[in-house]
Amino acid sequence: MDILSILNSMLAFVVAIGILVTVHEFGHYWVARLCGVKVLRFSVGFGKPLWTKKAGVDGTEYVLAAIPLGGYVKMLDEREGEVAQSEIHRAFNRQAVSKRFAIVAAGPAFNFIFAIAAYTLMYMSGVNGIKPIIGEIADPSLAFSAQIQQKDLILSVNDTPTPSWEKARLTLMQQAIDSPVIELELQGEDLQIRTARLDTSGLNFLQDENTDVMDQLGLSMWRPEIAPQIDEVILGGAAAEAGIMAGDKIISLDNQPISNVRLWVDKIRDSADKKLSLVVERDTQRVVLTLTPRSKQLEGETFGYIGVRNVVVIPPELRDKLRSVEQYGLFGALAEAIDKTWNMSTLTLKVLGKLLIGEASVKNLSGPITIAKYAGLSAQIGLEQFFSFLAIISISLGVLNLLPVPVLDGGHLFFYCIEILKGSPVSEAIEAAGQRVGLALLLMLMTIAIYNDVLRLFE
Repeated sequence: MDILSILNSMLAFVVAIGILVTVHEFGHYWVARLCGVKVLRFSVGFGKPLWTKKAGVDGTEYVLAAIPLGGYVKMLDEREGEVAQSEIHRAFNRQAVSKRFAIVAAGPAFNFIFAIAAYTLMYMSGVNGIKPIIGEIADPSLAFSAQIQQKDLILSVNDTPTPSWEKARLTLMQQAIDSPVIELELQGEDLQIRTARLDTSGLNFLQDENTDVMDQLGLSMWRPEIAPQIDEVILGGAAAEAGIMAGDKIISLDNQPISNVRLWVDKIRDSADKKLSLVVERDTQRVVLTLTPRSKQLEGETFGYIGVRNVVVIPPELRDKLRSVEQYGLFGALAEAIDKTWNMSTLTLKVLGKLLIGEASVKNLSGPITIAKYAGLSAQIGLEQFFSFLAIISISLGVLNLLPVPVLDGGHLFFYCIEILKGSPVSEAIEAAGQRVGLALLLMLMTIAIYNDVLRLFE
């Protein structure tokens, strides 16, 4: 990763976390104000303040701090200092348990509201995707046994419509967790509609972070047979040395016709330090070159590398045939957004549950480095992908904060539920002990997530 990509990822990460933390803390702030609680400070970030401003009748201090990994809302509270007699009724600890519950729950609730708003805007403007047309099918595999055919179009998964490949993949992932049998409604090239049943009871794709549910089923996305074209040649690489130029269309390599990018890449990877005859089309003329891929090693494996970036130029008529657009009016978009937020929330909870019982690998946990990387990538792709990224992270923050772990909002809500049942607050000793346990659990999870991040960097 070059320095520009790192800076882009860092900036996108700070913007993303800044937005989501502000949304979360504003939930606490807004409901606290509605409940008549005095707010002393609203901070986005921790540590040294970079910017502060006091405003409002209460002189609330608004802070932008140096460490953008969270935030907090400080309220008037007798447990944190003396409170004037005239303002005791505005202290957080003096509020009815129902009000305290609402104030604490508002943070995660606003994360879900933000996700719904983001998805609504996306669906109103139109979410672009690729139709779920099936490509090569692995043999043996569940898909092969179910007689699924190449170029079948996936219409639905367990009665859930799948207008795009991403929707089909996500729905298959959800259904593979919930159900031992998945029914795919397919439309073949002959336009006939049929059903294929897949027995997924033996699958456990959460045990390996690198295994996609599609791979385990034996499915792949259909790619048109179009020869690759060179988009960029890296200076000093084997491609530049061979005389390859940007815009060259690959015709054949080592006397083998090249009909798609996968074939091109596989042939190069398998030909480290071998002289190959390469035929390209350049300005309607065929040019014969000699290409010798250089060897590169990764995790003990040696493979060929030439230093180019490839692109597939898809004809407009084929592009229109493959393109999928999900677009709705306001109410349709809102309904779809609520459904997607619910599905992503339940999927997050199910994966966490699998982690707890050992049916999912802890390698699936990601920390700030991975989040920063995907923040940068989504920002580069476009506003739609960045909004989608923000929605997914916002849902994750909402779900995680609702877990009944002391230190998190869910831990406080758990103590309030006990208070409602027993008629009196949990003792300070029990609450303090819970906070220590919760902090230890949180630090352990963060350590594992950051460790995974560092491993991914070196991989």
